[in-house]
Amino acid sequence: MHIDARLTAMLPLVAIFLSGCGGGVRDGAPSGSITGADLPGDAVPRPEPRSPYGNGPIYEVLGKRYTVMDSNVGYHERGVASWYGKKFHGRQTASRERYNMYAMTAAHRTLPLPTYVRVRNLRNNKSIVVRVNDRGPFVHNRIIDLSYAAAIKLDMIRSGTGLVEITAITFDGPGGDQPTNRPNTVPPVESSPAEPSSTPPQPNVIFVQVGAFGERSNAERRHGLLLSGGINSAFIDADEDSGPRLYRVRIGPIANVLQYDALVEQLEILGIRDPYLVTR
Repeated sequence: MHIDARLTAMLPLVAIFLSGCGGGVRDGAPSGSITGADLPGDAVPRPEPRSPYGNGPIYEVLGKRYTVMDSNVGYHERGVASWYGKKFHGRQTASRERYNMYAMTAAHRTLPLPTYVRVRNLRNNKSIVVRVNDRGPFVHNRIIDLSYAAAIKLDMIRSGTGLVEITAITFDGPGGDQPTNRPNTVPPVESSPAEPSSTPPQPNVIFVQVGAFGERSNAERRHGLLLSGGINSAFIDADEDSGPRLYRVRIGPIANVLQYDALVEQLEILGIRDPYLVTR
Protein backbone atom coordinates (compact mmCIF):
# COMPACT_ATOMS: atom_id res chain seq x y z
CA MET A 1 0.00 0.00 0.00
CA HIS A 2 2.75 2.39 0.88
CA ILE A 3 5.34 4.33 -1.05
CA ASP A 4 8.72 5.24 0.32
CA ALA A 5 8.07 8.98 0.62
CA ARG A 6 11.78 9.78 0.80
CA LEU A 7 12.23 8.48 -2.73
CA THR A 8 9.30 10.46 -4.11
CA ALA A 9 10.71 13.61 -2.54
CA MET A 10 14.08 13.05 -4.20
CA LEU A 11 12.99 12.26 -7.75
CA PRO A 12 10.08 13.49 -9.88
CA LEU A 13 9.79 10.08 -11.50
CA VAL A 14 10.97 6.92 -9.81
CA ALA A 15 10.25 3.22 -9.72
CA ILE A 16 9.00 2.67 -6.20
CA PHE A 17 9.28 -0.55 -4.24
CA LEU A 18 5.86 -1.50 -2.90
CA SER A 19 5.86 -3.13 0.51
CA GLY A 20 2.18 -3.90 0.82
CA CYS A 21 0.79 -5.18 -2.49
CA GLY A 22 1.98 -8.61 -3.36
CA GLY A 23 3.33 -11.46 -1.29
CA GLY A 24 4.36 -11.47 2.31
CA VAL A 25 2.36 -11.33 5.51
CA ARG A 26 -1.37 -11.12 4.98
CA ASP A 27 -3.04 -7.94 6.21
CA GLY A 28 -5.99 -8.02 8.58
CA ALA A 29 -7.77 -6.73 11.66
CA PRO A 30 -6.13 -6.49 15.07
CA SER A 31 -6.69 -9.23 17.62
CA GLY A 32 -9.75 -8.63 19.73
CA SER A 33 -12.57 -6.31 18.74
CA ILE A 34 -13.56 -2.71 19.24
CA THR A 35 -17.04 -1.34 19.79
CA GLY A 36 -18.73 1.70 18.35
CA ALA A 37 -17.89 3.62 21.51
CA ASP A 38 -14.19 3.00 20.87
CA LEU A 39 -14.27 4.40 17.34
CA PRO A 40 -13.02 7.92 16.64
CA GLY A 41 -15.22 10.65 15.26
CA ASP A 42 -14.94 11.67 11.64
CA ALA A 43 -11.89 13.61 10.52
CA VAL A 44 -12.56 17.33 10.91
CA PRO A 45 -11.79 19.15 7.64
CA ARG A 46 -9.48 22.14 7.91
CA PRO A 47 -7.17 23.97 5.50
CA GLU A 48 -3.72 22.41 5.46
CA PRO A 49 -0.62 23.13 3.38
CA ARG A 50 0.24 20.63 0.69
CA SER A 51 2.60 18.00 2.03
CA PRO A 52 6.19 18.21 0.72
CA TYR A 53 6.17 14.40 0.59
CA GLY A 54 4.12 11.99 -1.50
CA ASN A 55 2.85 14.61 -3.95
CA GLY A 56 4.89 13.60 -6.99
CA PRO A 57 3.99 15.27 -9.23
CA ILE A 58 4.64 11.95 -11.02
CA TYR A 59 5.52 8.62 -9.49
CA GLU A 60 5.67 5.02 -10.67
CA VAL A 61 4.53 1.82 -9.00
CA LEU A 62 4.84 -1.63 -10.56
CA GLY A 63 5.54 -0.13 -13.97
CA LYS A 64 2.55 2.21 -13.98
CA ARG A 65 2.81 6.00 -13.77
CA TYR A 66 0.50 8.15 -11.67
CA THR A 67 0.12 11.93 -11.88
CA VAL A 68 -0.93 13.71 -8.69
CA MET A 69 -3.81 16.16 -9.15
CA ASP A 70 -3.04 19.85 -8.94
CA SER A 71 -6.24 20.36 -6.95
CA ASN A 72 -9.04 18.30 -5.41
CA VAL A 73 -11.73 20.71 -6.67
CA GLY A 74 -14.55 18.85 -8.39
CA TYR A 75 -13.30 15.37 -7.51
CA HIS A 76 -16.21 12.93 -7.32
CA GLU A 77 -15.96 9.22 -8.06
CA ARG A 78 -17.76 5.95 -7.47
CA GLY A 79 -16.11 2.57 -7.30
CA VAL A 80 -14.62 -0.03 -4.97
CA ALA A 81 -13.07 0.77 -1.59
CA SER A 82 -10.77 -1.57 0.31
CA TRP A 83 -9.10 -1.22 3.73
CA TYR A 84 -5.74 -1.87 5.36
CA GLY A 85 -4.96 -2.74 8.95
CA LYS A 86 -2.42 -4.22 11.32
CA LYS A 87 0.20 -5.12 8.70
CA PHE A 88 0.85 -1.40 8.16
CA HIS A 89 0.03 -0.04 11.62
CA GLY A 90 2.86 2.25 12.70
CA ARG A 91 4.57 2.28 9.31
CA GLN A 92 5.42 5.46 7.48
CA THR A 93 2.86 6.69 4.97
CA ALA A 94 3.66 8.50 1.72
CA SER A 95 3.30 11.82 3.56
CA ARG A 96 5.82 10.60 6.21
CA GLU A 97 3.11 10.42 8.85
CA ARG A 98 2.70 7.17 10.76
CA TYR A 99 -0.23 5.02 9.72
CA ASN A 100 -2.70 4.56 12.56
CA MET A 101 -5.36 1.99 11.75
CA TYR A 102 -7.59 3.47 14.48
CA ALA A 103 -7.57 6.96 12.91
CA MET A 104 -9.95 8.23 10.23
CA THR A 105 -7.53 8.25 7.30
CA ALA A 106 -7.25 6.81 3.82
CA ALA A 107 -4.92 6.23 0.87
CA HIS A 108 -5.60 7.45 -2.68
CA ARG A 109 -3.46 7.24 -5.79
CA THR A 110 -3.74 10.81 -7.14
CA LEU A 111 -5.50 13.21 -4.76
CA PRO A 112 -3.20 15.86 -3.24
CA LEU A 113 -1.90 15.02 0.23
CA PRO A 114 -3.62 15.84 2.45
CA THR A 115 -7.20 15.95 1.20
CA TYR A 116 -10.41 15.47 3.16
CA VAL A 117 -13.09 13.38 1.47
CA ARG A 118 -16.55 12.16 2.31
CA VAL A 119 -16.98 8.45 1.64
CA ARG A 120 -20.49 6.98 1.36
CA ASN A 121 -21.25 3.27 1.30
CA LEU A 122 -23.64 2.93 -1.65
CA ARG A 123 -25.24 -0.19 -0.18
CA ASN A 124 -26.25 1.15 3.24
CA ASN A 125 -25.80 4.95 2.84
CA LYS A 126 -23.44 5.13 5.83
CA SER A 127 -21.13 8.11 5.40
CA ILE A 128 -17.83 9.20 6.93
CA VAL A 129 -15.18 11.89 6.49
CA VAL A 130 -11.53 10.80 6.28
CA ARG A 131 -8.21 12.53 5.74
CA VAL A 132 -6.21 11.19 2.78
CA ASN A 133 -2.53 11.06 3.81
CA ASP A 134 -1.18 8.04 1.92
CA ARG A 135 -0.83 6.52 -1.54
CA GLY A 136 -2.68 3.42 -2.78
CA PRO A 137 -4.44 1.12 -3.40
CA PHE A 138 -2.38 -0.22 -6.32
CA VAL A 139 -4.90 -2.93 -7.20
CA HIS A 140 -7.00 -2.92 -10.37
CA ASN A 141 -10.52 -1.53 -9.95
CA ARG A 142 -9.96 -0.06 -6.47
CA ILE A 143 -10.22 3.69 -5.87
CA ILE A 144 -9.53 4.20 -2.14
CA ASP A 145 -7.95 2.31 0.75
CA LEU A 146 -9.57 3.09 4.11
CA SER A 147 -8.16 2.72 7.58
CA TYR A 148 -9.47 -0.11 9.75
CA ALA A 149 -11.57 2.31 11.84
CA ALA A 150 -13.06 3.95 8.76
CA ALA A 151 -13.98 0.56 7.30
CA ILE A 152 -15.73 -0.43 10.52
CA LYS A 153 -17.84 2.72 10.42
CA LEU A 154 -18.90 1.94 6.84
CA ASP A 155 -19.64 -1.71 7.77
CA MET A 156 -16.98 -3.04 5.37
CA ILE A 157 -14.84 -5.24 7.61
CA ARG A 158 -16.41 -8.62 6.90
CA SER A 159 -16.60 -8.15 3.14
CA GLY A 160 -13.17 -6.50 2.92
CA THR A 161 -14.39 -4.23 0.13
CA GLY A 162 -17.42 -2.10 -0.65
CA LEU A 163 -19.02 -0.04 -3.40
CA VAL A 164 -18.64 3.60 -2.42
CA GLU A 165 -18.94 7.21 -3.52
CA ILE A 166 -16.08 9.62 -2.79
CA THR A 167 -16.45 13.40 -2.81
CA ALA A 168 -13.62 15.82 -2.05
CA ILE A 169 -14.18 18.55 0.53
CA THR A 170 -12.75 21.70 -0.99
CA PHE A 171 -11.59 24.84 0.76
CA ASP A 172 -12.07 27.49 -1.91
CA GLY A 173 -14.62 29.80 -0.29
CA PRO A 174 -14.06 33.40 0.84
CA GLY A 175 -10.75 33.49 2.68
CA GLY A 176 -10.14 29.86 1.78
CA ASP A 177 -10.95 28.66 5.30
CA GLN A 178 -14.40 27.10 4.88
CA PRO A 179 -15.56 24.20 2.75
CA THR A 180 -17.62 25.55 -0.12
CA ASN A 181 -21.13 24.29 -0.71
CA ARG A 182 -20.53 23.48 -4.38
CA PRO A 183 -22.28 20.55 -6.13
CA ASN A 184 -19.12 18.44 -5.95
CA THR A 185 -17.99 19.44 -2.48
CA VAL A 186 -19.44 18.23 0.79
CA PRO A 187 -19.05 20.34 3.94
CA PRO A 188 -18.89 18.56 7.28
CA VAL A 189 -22.31 17.85 8.72
CA GLU A 190 -23.07 17.77 12.42
CA SER A 191 -24.90 14.60 13.23
CA SER A 192 -27.96 14.58 15.44
CA PRO A 193 -29.57 11.63 17.22
CA ALA A 194 -31.90 9.80 14.89
CA GLU A 195 -35.47 9.07 15.88
CA PRO A 196 -35.92 5.39 16.71
CA SER A 197 -37.67 3.43 13.99
CA SER A 198 -39.30 0.03 14.14
CA THR A 199 -38.50 -0.54 10.45
CA PRO A 200 -34.81 -1.05 9.60
CA PRO A 201 -33.62 0.85 6.53
CA GLN A 202 -33.60 -1.19 3.34
CA PRO A 203 -30.29 -1.51 1.49
CA ASN A 204 -29.94 0.27 -1.83
CA VAL A 205 -30.18 -1.67 -5.07
CA ILE A 206 -27.05 -0.99 -7.16
CA PHE A 207 -26.71 -0.97 -10.94
CA VAL A 208 -23.93 -0.15 -13.40
CA GLN A 209 -24.74 2.49 -16.00
CA VAL A 210 -22.81 2.31 -19.27
CA GLY A 211 -24.44 5.06 -21.29
CA ALA A 212 -27.23 7.64 -21.44
CA PHE A 213 -28.58 8.57 -24.86
CA GLY A 214 -31.09 11.01 -26.28
CA GLU A 215 -31.91 8.65 -29.15
CA ARG A 216 -33.35 5.23 -28.40
CA SER A 217 -31.55 3.73 -31.41
CA ASN A 218 -28.19 4.61 -29.84
CA ALA A 219 -29.23 3.01 -26.56
CA GLU A 220 -30.34 -0.10 -28.42
CA ARG A 221 -26.95 -0.38 -30.15
CA ARG A 222 -25.16 -0.21 -26.80
CA HIS A 223 -27.62 -2.71 -25.34
CA GLY A 224 -27.03 -5.06 -28.27
CA LEU A 225 -23.27 -4.83 -27.77
CA LEU A 226 -23.66 -5.88 -24.14
CA LEU A 227 -25.89 -8.82 -25.02
CA SER A 228 -23.42 -9.97 -27.69
CA GLY A 229 -20.71 -9.92 -25.02
CA GLY A 230 -22.72 -12.21 -22.74
CA ILE A 231 -23.97 -9.51 -20.36
CA ASN A 232 -27.56 -10.70 -20.20
CA SER A 233 -28.60 -8.56 -17.23
CA ALA A 234 -28.35 -5.38 -19.35
CA PHE A 235 -31.50 -3.37 -19.96
CA ILE A 236 -32.66 0.04 -21.20
CA ASP A 237 -34.15 2.34 -18.57
CA ALA A 238 -36.31 4.72 -20.62
CA ASP A 239 -37.23 8.11 -19.18
CA GLU A 240 -39.64 9.29 -21.88
CA ASP A 241 -41.77 11.57 -19.70
CA SER A 242 -39.10 14.16 -18.98
CA GLY A 243 -37.67 16.60 -21.49
CA PRO A 244 -35.36 15.89 -23.12
CA ARG A 245 -35.98 12.15 -23.34
CA LEU A 246 -33.20 9.97 -21.98
CA TYR A 247 -32.47 6.31 -22.48
CA ARG A 248 -30.07 4.88 -19.92
CA VAL A 249 -28.33 1.56 -20.51
CA ARG A 250 -27.84 -0.25 -17.22
CA ILE A 251 -26.70 -3.62 -15.92
CA GLY A 252 -27.77 -5.32 -12.76
CA PRO A 253 -28.65 -5.39 -10.03
CA ILE A 254 -25.11 -5.80 -8.68
CA ALA A 255 -24.98 -8.10 -5.66
CA ASN A 256 -21.39 -7.51 -4.47
CA VAL A 257 -17.88 -6.36 -5.37
CA LEU A 258 -16.94 -9.77 -6.77
CA GLN A 259 -19.72 -9.50 -9.34
CA TYR A 260 -18.78 -5.88 -10.08
CA ASP A 261 -15.11 -6.80 -10.67
CA ALA A 262 -16.10 -9.55 -13.12
CA LEU A 263 -18.45 -7.16 -14.91
CA VAL A 264 -15.77 -4.48 -15.26
CA GLU A 265 -13.49 -7.04 -16.93
CA GLN A 266 -16.25 -7.98 -19.38
CA LEU A 267 -16.88 -4.31 -20.18
CA GLU A 268 -13.19 -3.65 -20.80
CA ILE A 269 -13.13 -6.46 -23.35
CA LEU A 270 -16.02 -4.70 -25.12
CA GLY A 271 -14.12 -1.39 -25.04
CA ILE A 272 -16.32 0.19 -22.35
CA ARG A 273 -14.08 1.71 -19.69
CA ASP A 274 -16.23 4.26 -17.89
CA PRO A 275 -18.99 2.36 -16.03
CA TYR A 276 -20.85 4.38 -13.42
CA LEU A 277 -22.52 3.00 -10.31
CA VAL A 278 -26.11 4.12 -9.68
CA THR A 279 -28.57 3.29 -6.91
CA ARG A 280 -32.29 3.18 -6.43
